[in-house]
Amino acid sequence: MKKKFLALLLCGVMATFSLAGCSATPAENGNPTTEESNPTEEKEAPEEKEASTEEEAKPNASDLKVGMVTDAGTIDDKSFNQGTWEGILRAGEELGIQTNYLKPAGQTEADYLKEIGNLYDTGYKFIVTPGYKFETAIYKSQTKYEDAKFVILDGAPHSGDNAYDVKDNTVAIYFAEHQSGFVAGVATALELKEGALGFIGGMEIPAVQKFNWGFQQGVDYANANLGTNMTIEESNVVYQGSFDNVPAGQQLAAQMFDKGVKAIFCAAGGVGVGTIKEGVERNKQGKEAWIIGVDTDQHAEGFYDADNTKSCILTSAVKRIDNASYDMIQAELNGEFPGGQTLTFDITTDGVGIPVENPNLSDETIKTVADVVQQMKDGKITVADNGEGLIK
Repeated sequence: MKKKFLALLLCGVMATFSLAGCSATPAENGNPTTEESNPTEEKEAPEEKEASTEEEAKPNASDLKVGMVTDAGTIDDKSFNQGTWEGILRAGEELGIQTNYLKPAGQTEADYLKEIGNLYDTGYKFIVTPGYKFETAIYKSQTKYEDAKFVILDGAPHSGDNAYDVKDNTVAIYFAEHQSGFVAGVATALELKEGALGFIGGMEIPAVQKFNWGFQQGVDYANANLGTNMTIEESNVVYQGSFDNVPAGQQLAAQMFDKGVKAIFCAAGGVGVGTIKEGVERNKQGKEAWIIGVDTDQHAEGFYDADNTKSCILTSAVKRIDNASYDMIQAELNGEFPGGQTLTFDITTDGVGIPVENPNLSDETIKTVADVVQQMKDGKITVADNGEGLIK
């Protein structure tokens, strides 16, 4: 029976702009600060029938063409690419925009610039890019294509020297991964009660590190306050070094499970695919091997029975990537595109957390996690976004 965790509200654009979740990611963490723009003063139209300047600036949904350039992986990678594209598709269905995506031949700046140019040349002048690898490409594109709008997720434009520059036709969006990891850590500890846990990361970059640090803090919180006894050893916290090495992910997972680890939290893209594969195979053999998914709800990726009713995915640390892309499109249609700003989607706006449905979590776990989330929203529980006192 599917169980409900918490109704994740759509991260509305206006709510996102006004709540604390939109505070700038601290500069000391290597991310740019928010560039706040002054609100446009409202003026009455000279004549009742004449459209306001703001209304004239709003594009018609049927005329708006939204394109995406994928990062490493595919549009159905069950992770960052897919989450971004699902938000764009939802905007196409609900708002009536035109949609398209292009997959680069490689992962260099030149590859990304080529596809951004191809989208622009075919009229797709609202372009969404998922991941920090697009930072320098967007830096160049926002100046070259001044009449286009750009959304970059998990990154911000710079010239290669981390001197961030978010132009008025661009918005940079980050997520509070540490909060999502924390909630997943609490849920994991509550459900399993005792035993060893592991973490497999892709590249050692801030977004992946914050997942790791938040997860450790969530487990520690549950141990200290909720009667659990979970452990994480330093040898079971590993960064593989890429996001596309599936065999390496499976090998690392096998090593951890062989050492007695009960569950592995994997934030590693394609490396995570290998980790899930190992979990599936072990469960088919009747062995306990849990995986905590990342970015999107990966429950369906962990099915290991013929009827697709049993999954090795305990829960997932979710970033509402789909909401981010959808909300920016909606903002553009409303004439409220937050150009020049850097936003962070966090727990206060339901921008991060765990999935709405968690079939492998008990009602008791779900209830307790919901209470923890509310305390986070109320400011009673804070989660550090750095690794001080933690493993890596």
